[in-house]
Amino acid sequence: MIGIEGRPILTAAEMRAAEDAVIATGVSVETLMDRAGTAIAHAVRRLAGTNEVLILCGPGNNGGDGYVAARVLAGMGVAVRVAALSEPKTDAAKSARAGWPGPVETLAEAKPAPILVDALFGTGLTRPLDASTTPTPNRSPADAGAQLNPKGLPSGLSWAPASARERSVVECLHSLANAAQLSIAVDLPSGLATDTGEALSTPPVFNLTLALGAVKPAHLLQPAARYCGQIRLLDIGVPTHSQAEVLKAPSLPTPGPDSHKYTRGMVAIVAGSMSGASDLAALAAMRAGAGYVTLLGDSQGPPHALVRTPFSDHALANDRIGALVIGPGLGRDDTAKARLDAALTSGHPLIIDGDALRLLDPERIKALKVPVILTPHSGEFDALFGKSDADKITRARAAATRANAIVVFKGADTVIAAPDGRVRIAQGASDWLSTAGTGDVLAGAIGAMLAARLDPLDACAGVWLHSDAARRLGAAFIADDLAEALRSARAAP
Repeated sequence: MIGIEGRPILTAAEMRAAEDAVIATGVSVETLMDRAGTAIAHAVRRLAGTNEVLILCGPGNNGGDGYVAARVLAGMGVAVRVAALSEPKTDAAKSARAGWPGPVETLAEAKPAPILVDALFGTGLTRPLDASTTPTPNRSPADAGAQLNPKGLPSGLSWAPASARERSVVECLHSLANAAQLSIAVDLPSGLATDTGEALSTPPVFNLTLALGAVKPAHLLQPAARYCGQIRLLDIGVPTHSQAEVLKAPSLPTPGPDSHKYTRGMVAIVAGSMSGASDLAALAAMRAGAGYVTLLGDSQGPPHALVRTPFSDHALANDRIGALVIGPGLGRDDTAKARLDAALTSGHPLIIDGDALRLLDPERIKALKVPVILTPHSGEFDALFGKSDADKITRARAAATRANAIVVFKGADTVIAAPDGRVRIAQGASDWLSTAGTGDVLAGAIGAMLAARLDPLDACAGVWLHSDAARRLGAAFIADDLAEALRSARAAP
C-alpha cells in the first residue's frame, strides 16, 4: 500500500486508456485482474489478522478483482467468504469467478464478518444502485429503513436512497459495513461517481479505500471523499501520467548564512474596512516564513515586527515587494475600488482574495502582466466565473485558463489549477477550518510562498501549510491560532 501524496489523478477514461495501453503490449485483462486481486489480498491480509473476511463482488471487473482476492486470501489460510450481486458479466470476471473454489452467497442473504471488502462497483459507475444489481429483500421499505442505523456517516448526512428498489443494495451494504470491525472499499466505495465526486447513492463511510493503479478524482472531491476513509494506492503494473496530481508536502527554501529579510521575501498586505482580516493575513505571511511584511492601511497593535504604513502610491511603489495580497477585509466601497485599481497597476505579483474577487472580472485579471493567484471560495468563484454544474476540477481549469491565473478553488476539497491545465488537489482538511478568518490566513501564507520566488503554482504550497497547521491544532481553533500554527507547519522537516 502506497501513500497518495504527489500521485497522478486519473479519470475513469484516463485509467481505461492506461490499462488499454498495457493490454496493447500483450498483457491480458485477466493478468491485470490477477495483479489487482493479488494486491488487494495482500493488503487485506495485513489488516485482517486472523479475522474472517467477507468480500462483496459485483458483476463487472471490480467484482472480478474481488473473486481473485478471495482466492488468494484463501490460499494464504484466511477465512474468507464471497457474496455476489449477480453472476459476472465480463469475460475476465467470469474467469475470476471460475477460479474461486468456494461457495457464493447472495448479497441479500450474506451474514456479516469482522472484515468487509466492497468490490461491488468501482470506477465508472454512472447511475445510482438499482434493481438491475440485486433483488429487493423481503421486507417493506418502512421496515428496511427502521432496521438500518448507518454507522460513521459524517455530521449532517443521512442515509436516503433514491427509491425503494435501490434500497436493497444500499441497505445491505450499510448493514454489513455497520457490523464489520473494518470496512475496505476496492477502488471506490460503491455508489460514487468517479470523475465528479458525486454520491449517486449513499454508501457507508469506509475505513479504507484501496485505489487501483491510480488515484481518482472521487477520492478527493466532495461529497465522495468523505466516504472513502483513508486512501492507499495499490500498484497493478499500469504506468500512469496526468496533469492532475495530489498536493504533496512541499520542499521549501530555508534561510542560509547570506540570507536577509528581503531575500526571504517581502509581502505587502492591503488593508481595508475590516482591519482584522488584513491583520490575520499579515500574521500568516510572517509565520509562513516571509522576511518582511508590511501592512498598507489603517491598523495598529502587535506584532511589533509587522511594519504598518499608511496606504499610498509611494508605499505601493516599493520595488522590493515580492507579493502583494489584496482582498482580506478590503470592503466594496469606493476606497476599496481605488486601492484595488492601484494594486492591479502596481506591477507586483498578486494574491487576490475575498472582497477584491467581487470587484473584478476575469478579463481584467487576464490583462495583467504579472503572476496572479486567485483564492475564491465557492460563492466568490460563482460571482467571478459564473455558476456551473460541471465538476470542480473542470471549473477550476476553465477559470484558470480564462483569467490566465492560478486559481485556488477553496473548500473541503481545494482544487488548484494553472492556465496550462496542471491541477493539484489537496487531501481533505480539518472540518474545523470552517470558521471566520481562515481564508485570510491562507492568503497570507500563499503570499509568503510567492514572495519567496516560488513558481506561482508551487507557491500554493501555502494550501498544504494551512491544512497541516489546522491538523496540528486539533479542534475548536480560531483563525488567530491557525496563523500562529503556521510556524510549526513551516518548520516541519
